[in-house]
Amino acid sequence: MLKSSQILDESDKRVRAHNDDVKFPLSSSEKKLIADMLEHLRLSQIEKYAEKYNLRPGMGLAAPQVGFNKRFFVVCHEEEEGVFKDYVLINPKIVSHSEELIYSSTGEGCLSVNREVEGIVPRYARITMSGFDVDGNPVKYRGREELAIAFQHEFDHLNGILFVDKIDPNDPYKNAENMREI
Repeated sequence: MLKSSQILDESDKRVRAHNDDVKFPLSSSEKKLIADMLEHLRLSQIEKYAEKYNLRPGMGLAAPQVGFNKRFFVVCHEEEEGVFKDYVLINPKIVSHSEELIYSSTGEGCLSVNREVEGIVPRYARITMSGFDVDGNPVKYRGREELAIAFQHEFDHLNGILFVDKIDPNDPYKNAENMREI
């Protein structure tokens, strides 16, 4: 299992470094890393395991957050109580997005940002992304609301962008009236 200590803090330069496209086929160590990242996320969202292993709850992780500067991310989305769906996007691209903007009422968090950050992060309400799975097969996912936010958050990591970069430090709730709160 991936340990919390293996997730890099925002102060680590690798979090914002350039990320290269993944070459296929994936190595066994790359496949294991992806599986470990997903396991970490799933366990972090189940209270008894989060407490047992001292995990902060998280829904997504991008490769640069664990010091691997390649273009992939994973999302483990709890679709209903105790039912999770895993998403792996390797060399992802944004295919389309809504015009409607949303923001999370509780704010965004990040496993690499170990501090409280107030403010809203404008995100598209719906997004479609394409990429590849661990076997190099093309995949396409459409996310709405919470899942759309997670996809965009993790995609930003691949470009060296953290959610805190999208919050106006002089007006953390800037333009909130032009977006829908979820």
